[in-house]
Amino acid sequence: MKITHAMVLAAGLGTRMRPLTFKTPKPLVKIAGRSLLNRALDALEKAGVEEAVVNVHYLADSIESHVESRKKPHVTISDERTELLDSAGGVVKALPLLGENPFFVLNADTFWVDHGTPTLEAMANRFDPEKMDMLLMTVKRVQAAGPEKGDFLIGEGQKLVRAPANAPEAVIYGGALIVNPKIFSFAKIEPQSLNLYFDEAIARGRLYGFPLDGNWYTVGTIAMISKVEELMRQRGEIA
Repeated sequence: MKITHAMVLAAGLGTRMRPLTFKTPKPLVKIAGRSLLNRALDALEKAGVEEAVVNVHYLADSIESHVESRKKPHVTISDERTELLDSAGGVVKALPLLGENPFFVLNADTFWVDHGTPTLEAMANRFDPEKMDMLLMTVKRVQAAGPEKGDFLIGEGQKLVRAPANAPEAVIYGGALIVNPKIFSFAKIEPQSLNLYFDEAIARGRLYGFPLDGNWYTVGTIAMISKVEELMRQRGEIA
């Protein structure tokens, strides 16, 4: 299906990357010369998204200035300066800007490098609102830049369920999903996590996964920046 709208979650505090994030919000930290936020918006542009909502809280002015000249996708700011709403709360607040059709949600603190068909494009082609509440990008541990615990187990037809602790076959939620906004029909604008809605979708048998064809990166500390860049060079993803 054609997905024209998206939200990028960019309101986090970036506390684990201090002192770098005292002056630079984490979404504007650069990896291999490209900010994390631009990497998210570039992926959305490649997938044909026309309208992107970016939420802001910490160092909000810097993020607003950064995106104001962006042409594709066009960016609208969802202001959370007065209250940080967490992942789901931020989406619920932005729903009037996102329309009534399924849309993408991306974390601004992770990114990936596609090796085949662009992942978001492939996810849009796979998404079926008749049977899915959410379609999550899933990542095998060998595709990550470092040790990561898995979040879900993949069942028949790529349905997802929660993984028990230390399950070797568990996959990582990669910070990108498509969501049917109907799942938020009774949600309030308050701090809440998307994990609540993942569990609701699991209970209905409507949470699905889409495996990444490529490599996935999360940069949680300053030391990880150089590690990730070196790994990208080794994998031939940057010069």
